[in-house]
Amino acid sequence: MTTTLKKSIPHFRWWIAGLLALATALNYLDRQSLPVAISEIQKSITISEVAYSRLQMLFLISYSLMYLVGGKLIDIMGSRLGYLVMILWWSIANFIHGLMSTVMGLGVARFLLGMGEGGGFPASAKVVSEWFPAKERSLAFGIFNTGSSLGSVIAPPMIAFIILELDWRWVFFLTGSLGFIWAFFWFRMYQKPENSTRVSEEEKAYIKAGQIQEETEGPKVKWVDLFKFKKTWGLVLAKFLSDAAWYFYIFWLPKYLADARGLDIKEIGYYAWIPFAFAGAGSFLAGWLSTYLIKKNISLDRSRKICLAIAACLMPIALFITGVPLSMAIVFFSMAMFGHQAFSTLMQTLTADMYPSHSVGSIAGLVGAAGSMGGVVFSFFVGLLLSNFGYGPVFIIAGILHPISFLLILFLVQKVEMIHIRSAKSGSE
Repeated sequence: MTTTLKKSIPHFRWWIAGLLALATALNYLDRQSLPVAISEIQKSITISEVAYSRLQMLFLISYSLMYLVGGKLIDIMGSRLGYLVMILWWSIANFIHGLMSTVMGLGVARFLLGMGEGGGFPASAKVVSEWFPAKERSLAFGIFNTGSSLGSVIAPPMIAFIILELDWRWVFFLTGSLGFIWAFFWFRMYQKPENSTRVSEEEKAYIKAGQIQEETEGPKVKWVDLFKFKKTWGLVLAKFLSDAAWYFYIFWLPKYLADARGLDIKEIGYYAWIPFAFAGAGSFLAGWLSTYLIKKNISLDRSRKICLAIAACLMPIALFITGVPLSMAIVFFSMAMFGHQAFSTLMQTLTADMYPSHSVGSIAGLVGAAGSMGGVVFSFFVGLLLSNFGYGPVFIIAGILHPISFLLILFLVQKVEMIHIRSAKSGSE
């Protein structure tokens, strides 16, 4: 028996999807540590509403910049080394939150955290483009994107428990250490499919046969060339708007429950995980449904758009959150976050559907950067709106951004199909 046969693992590509899901879970666990623990941190560090908003803006600015640059770095370094660097960086940054005693110190740590986490999703997009045939990509994206909700589901009760048993600083020490464990397994397990000894020859052939015919070789793509396509503008603008609402939900949900609903840290831990559990279901079910439709001989284009339309139609439920009892507010939060993560999963899948693998990191970086910049802009206005009008107008805006994003996809992306990047210089598709 050969060494390859001994080490091969059936359906190993799904193990890779699982590793991506765990990394995404750590990504969201780390970024949610501050929002969930903020009411306790404020007992030892004076943090005003404006200062809290600025802390989130610092995270999103660096996250956006590194999402943009990180995608390019992943294309240069490769997915194995690139992901290793990113998760080690953000784990260290999260750890040092616990060492800070001033708002400025937290701001520095928050900025560094965003720099590391910004490379995570472009790296995952590149891995999916390398490891999965086209018909399975939406499910693979759904699996790893579910990790974001897993991390957010774990965060409220876990952080509440750590604070009650130890101290808020231990939240960052413990969560920041988990990334090093993941990095160890990633470096040992990951290679591209054609180089991996854990993949059977049959699975390698299956992956290769199912790949969309694309330009896997060629010169590195410039960002300016990507912007010559309307499809790029459609993805960028849709992500800018839809992620603006998402960042409001994840960063302000614990604070909304504390400020507007009067919950303490224990009660926040009891309630705040529920919408994120539904968000995880949205990620998985959107990926599953799109894959199911393709297997039923519905075109790639129509399967993606059907799922995007369903997700977008769920989002206006957010308009009713402020006027209902707490139990119904949690239900409406859950429906909205289910819808967003379903929408987001399909948005990420479109980058692998329409761009060749050597450019996926770059386009995913551009699109992700646009999303986090949408969060920066919306965060600025959230502070102003809350100061003058309360939460009502904020939820109204958050509820209509996804339907607008879907319309932009219809008019600018139009048909979901592979772009021939080499013809970008001539402006043709």
